[in-house]
Amino acid sequence: MHRTRNGTFELRLGDDERELIARLAAELRDLLVSEETDGLERLYPPGYANDPDREQEYQQLTHDELLTKRLASIDVVEQTVTQTSLDEDQINAWMGAINDLRLVLGTRLDVTEDMDDIEPDDPRAGAFAVYHYLTYLLAEIVYALAS
Repeated sequence: MHRTRNGTFELRLGDDERELIARLAAELRDLLVSEETDGLERLYPPGYANDPDREQEYQQLTHDELLTKRLASIDVVEQTVTQTSLDEDQINAWMGAINDLRLVLGTRLDVTEDMDDIEPDDPRAGAFAVYHYLTYLLAEIVYALAS
C-alpha cells in the first residue's frame, strides 16, 4: 500500500486477502451489533474504572457514538474491498476497521507483548497468523498515510 502522486492510496491486495478482509469485516459487524461482549473490552475501554456510577454514565454517552463510527468504517471497507485505490477518508476508515479487528482478535487470543512464537500445531496458530497479518496491514496503512 502506498500513496500515489495524485494523493490516493494504491491498494495492493490479492483476492484471498480481499476475501479475508471482507469476511472479517462482516464478522466484526455481526459482533458489534450482537449482545456478545467477549473481545470488545479494548473497543470500549472504561472511562471511570473505579466509579461504577460515573462509568455507566460514561458508557451511555460514548458507546453509541463509538459504535456508529465503527460501523461506518466497516461500511467503507465492505464497499471498497475490491477497489485498487482509496482516497484519504477511505484509507482512514480502513485503518479504524483493521485496528478494531486486530484489537478484538488480540483480546480473544490474550496477546501480550512478551509472548513467544506460537507453535504450528497450536490450535490457535491460524488465528495468530490472521492477527499478525492484520498487524502488518495496519502498519502498511500507517506508513502510507505518513508518507
